[in-house]
Amino acid sequence: MSENKLREPSLLDAAIPVISLVAMLGLSVYLYGDESSSGANQIALILAGAIALIVGVKNGYRWVDVETAVKQGIANTYGAILILMTVGMLVGSWILSGTVPAMIYYGLQIINPTIFYFTACILSAITAISIGSSWTVASTIGIGLMGIAAGLGLEPEITAGAIISGAYFGDKMSPLSDTTNLAPAVAGTDLFTHIRHMVWTTFPSIVIAIILYLIIGFTSDINSDSIDLSAQLTLIEQNFDIGIYLMIPAAVVFYLAVKKNPAFPSLVVGTLTAVIIAVIFQQDVIMKFAGATERGEVVTIIDGIWKALFSGFSADTGDTAMDELLSQGGMAGMLNTIWLVMCAITFGSIMEKIGLLKRLVLGLLGLAKTTGSLIVVTALTCIGVNVLAADQYISIVLPGRMYRLEFKKRNLAAKNLSRVLEDTGTVTSVLIPWNTCGAFFAGTLGVATFAYAPYCFFNIVSPFVSILYGLFNVKISPINPDEVLAE
Repeated sequence: MSENKLREPSLLDAAIPVISLVAMLGLSVYLYGDESSSGANQIALILAGAIALIVGVKNGYRWVDVETAVKQGIANTYGAILILMTVGMLVGSWILSGTVPAMIYYGLQIINPTIFYFTACILSAITAISIGSSWTVASTIGIGLMGIAAGLGLEPEITAGAIISGAYFGDKMSPLSDTTNLAPAVAGTDLFTHIRHMVWTTFPSIVIAIILYLIIGFTSDINSDSIDLSAQLTLIEQNFDIGIYLMIPAAVVFYLAVKKNPAFPSLVVGTLTAVIIAVIFQQDVIMKFAGATERGEVVTIIDGIWKALFSGFSADTGDTAMDELLSQGGMAGMLNTIWLVMCAITFGSIMEKIGLLKRLVLGLLGLAKTTGSLIVVTALTCIGVNVLAADQYISIVLPGRMYRLEFKKRNLAAKNLSRVLEDTGTVTSVLIPWNTCGAFFAGTLGVATFAYAPYCFFNIVSPFVSILYGLFNVKISPINPDEVLAE
């Protein structure tokens, strides 16, 4: 069917799938709570995609064209899916090798429970600035911090929120970050101009978050002097050969990330390093996990490693809490997350292909009469695209494309747009369970998105700070005649 026979979607056309999705997701959460992402949300996304498809067919689109867009959308997320599977292997191998138990062992001895949430946020932020990846932070020190929190009897939801807040702050401020490079490229400004302009909104947001974590720590009923960790430490010592050398896999991944190596090969190398460490130092652990048989020691060790990589490590320490903490990982454990990502991308790709996302954006643009309202509309669009398209990159690229000329027409510097894209698009992606980021962090940290989201203070505060700056015209820069804008 030729393009000139296609009908432009109405605002009602665009609203029907969105309203249907919101209603079904709400029902899903009501019926299944934290377990909604284990299947119910996926069904809602597919059904909403089917409703959007019906609207597209009404407007003249063919299924074959929409199918091509869906295939391309899923293909574009292949890198993220590959990383998710690799993280599953990484976690399994790091527990088997004793890397995660060692992180927990040493962390329990040096971290004060009262300021733990504050410390988790700061450590995650520093690491993310260094390597430019919030995902790598979660899959390395994030796992260790979650284990330490469990050992100290602290709330996993707050811990995950602190890790995510720090990781996203560092990711935003790092010149190594992909989103930090993408936002200025889409808006039409340069990287370091973008980072300098983000300082005005990003630092107040992280300061607020840090203060809140300190308040929670000091007001919680935690008496660090009365916490006896000897039982946990002894349990780890009895079940793993503990030594500082077990940190080698984490150091390898950190080094590769700092050297700007791609995430997938870096995580694979980190996994293989952990396997070598496990064979050298944790043979008894492997044999116990695999179950000693008449197959021979070598075959049994291979079997144990194989199982840890594809189905995760299963601890048997005799302590229920410790077993639950150390029974994680495996590629199979990430399959539900991958299922969620694919369903979300299917819905988002259909919405984008048949022009419904664009129609929603154009409808919002009519509400942007002032500079402040333009900032608000841009922010809401980024958040909305994160919900509908389920991908933070689309939440940066699509609004960036749609509003770039409008910012220029109103004599607003491109760095204003790039800042809003990051303040609202990048940071809110992790708050949405079916978004690739929300699904990744929930799967990696072992805490449901809706459970940790209220404690991601930086991610919650950042959009509000950005909007307030726009409404009160704070640090909103006009176009500099000397500024070179990409056309």
